[in-house]
Amino acid sequence: QLHLVESGGGQVQLGGSLRLSCAGYGDIISNNAMGWFRQAPEKDREFVADIDWDGSRTYYGDFVKGRFTISRDNAKNTVTLLMNSLKPEDTADYYCGLGSGRHYSDSLDFGSWGQGTPVTVSS
Repeated sequence: QLHLVESGGGQVQLGGSLRLSCAGYGDIISNNAMGWFRQAPEKDREFVADIDWDGSRTYYGDFVKGRFTISRDNAKNTVTLLMNSLKPEDTADYYCGLGSGRHYSDSLDFGSWGQGTPVTVSS
């Protein structure tokens, strides 16, 4: 059974950067799209980014506006989210999820959520 573990969160100032990692244990992620989501206090979970199973296509939430980059290393069973130009509104717990298929779509389901990694951006 797949177990996802997120890491790399922390506290940064406005304009700072963080690199989040998601590692898969117990099963491979190479056959599935992978996504990053975030959830701020008292808000719904929000889509951040997705990457197709082979890394050929990526998708981002509208708020990203070129600041974040998702990538994957299937040989290492990992997915990375590089976040630049961070803003206080990016403060949230960040989660990675396993897509139910190889390619992103509006109807793609995600699961096998990890425990999340917290990101705090101060002004």
